[in-house]
Amino acid sequence: MQGDEPLIEPDTIDRAVNALIEDSEAMMATTCEMIDTAADVLSRSVVKVVMDDQGRALSFSRNPIPFPNQAVRQHGSIEAALRNQPALLFSFRKHTGLYAYRREFLLEFAGWPRSVSETAESLEQLRALERGVTIKVVEAAAPSIGVDTKKDLERVRAMMEGKMEVIA
Repeated sequence: MQGDEPLIEPDTIDRAVNALIEDSEAMMATTCEMIDTAADVLSRSVVKVVMDDQGRALSFSRNPIPFPNQAVRQHGSIEAALRNQPALLFSFRKHTGLYAYRREFLLEFAGWPRSVSETAESLEQLRALERGVTIKVVEAAAPSIGVDTKKDLERVRAMMEGKMEVIA
């Protein structure tokens, strides 16, 4: 669990661990959630993930992926496309800051040099993908909040002090 995700549910952790148990080809597992606001799609603080039909990661990015090229062409910008076609939101998934690793793989992975795309995006999981590593992605048991801004920190502090709903 990454330090900027203090509200990850224990069931979400179990899902990531079970994904490794159930998929012997996966060396890593992680979780994702639906994105439900255009602001999150556009935010560079929110990492997006794209998976194949078996739930294996194809790519991670701080940019909107998969990029809705036709809708953007039609509406002139991604902001306009998301505003005019709200159903586009359902094509995006937020990566949750949680990883499960097979021990042997983690020891090997830690010794690999940073890759070009990892450096460009500041996303360590791209180092694994570029080397052909299978990363299993499963849906989180409940939404979480990444603490990437001062506003996020204030919101999480309020939740932990019981001053507001855990996930509004």
